[in-house]
Amino acid sequence: MVSAHPDSESAAASDPGVYRTLLESTRAIPWRIDWDTMRFTYVGPQIEALLGWKQSSWLSVSDWADRMHEEDRARTVDFCVAQSQSGIDHEADYRALTSDGDYVWIRDVVHVVRRADGGVEALVGFMFDITERKQAEDKILQLQRELEVLSYRDSLTGVANRRMFDTLYPVEWAKARATGEPLSVVVIDIDYFKQYNDHYGHVQGDECLRRVARALDAGASRSRDLCARFGGEEFVLLLPATDEVAARNVAERCRKLLARKALPHARSGVGRVVTVSAGVGTVVPGERDDPNVFLDRVDRRLYQAKSSGRDRICDAEA
Repeated sequence: MVSAHPDSESAAASDPGVYRTLLESTRAIPWRIDWDTMRFTYVGPQIEALLGWKQSSWLSVSDWADRMHEEDRARTVDFCVAQSQSGIDHEADYRALTSDGDYVWIRDVVHVVRRADGGVEALVGFMFDITERKQAEDKILQLQRELEVLSYRDSLTGVANRRMFDTLYPVEWAKARATGEPLSVVVIDIDYFKQYNDHYGHVQGDECLRRVARALDAGASRSRDLCARFGGEEFVLLLPATDEVAARNVAERCRKLLARKALPHARSGVGRVVTVSAGVGTVVPGERDDPNVFLDRVDRRLYQAKSSGRDRICDAEA
């Protein structure tokens, strides 16, 4: 290891200008605040290139706080004051406003200088421009959110998937139980879909699923309504705050929207276009009611509709 010559070390120690030159040659911005007066005793000239404010304009901590994004100001100031009063070195990330009204992400690294009696004498630290890092982090968070959204979407049809239904169903069940509002579920199956695939092929079968999904999604039109692909050619509608009559109407509207599409089905046993069968159920959940038992009941109504000839809706027990 190469050591500095003793004479050069003593020369640097006796010449504050050497230290200032070193400080001002870095991209980080050095600063010092006197604790008793809360005034800056030094700010590096790099501050002008980064934020646009004149070096001479940094007089007190008020200038520091006022040149901070208003959404970050209270949190950052309160944190830094509390840490400094406790004599704790700390870091803070915040958005600093530039002289032209833009902002830059700053990381302040703060060291608390104490007097012999333990009281705070000064704060010294460095400001670092972390804008690029923050932008990269925000991009990663955005991608994570997009991936999360995609994980709740059926990749083929674009409507919600089974995972989304399984996540929201217990939530809406709990809300209905707490408010005393009715909760309705409609389970829907495409009639003779196997025969459709056998006749038209799986590529056309996928397109059929997409077009049926769009019709069902349009039928469940309120913001809280959910249309999800349950699996295969089966879909489910989750309808909060919806009574028996309204749920039946939603199911009928879905059938009519699909009928308007008039998708050809040469191998259907109930006509020459694609149709659906549906089971409908409504409940105001009580303490002893089980969401899985209720869902099974609705599913049985779907198969009741299918066994009764298909292309129909069943909303009552046989």
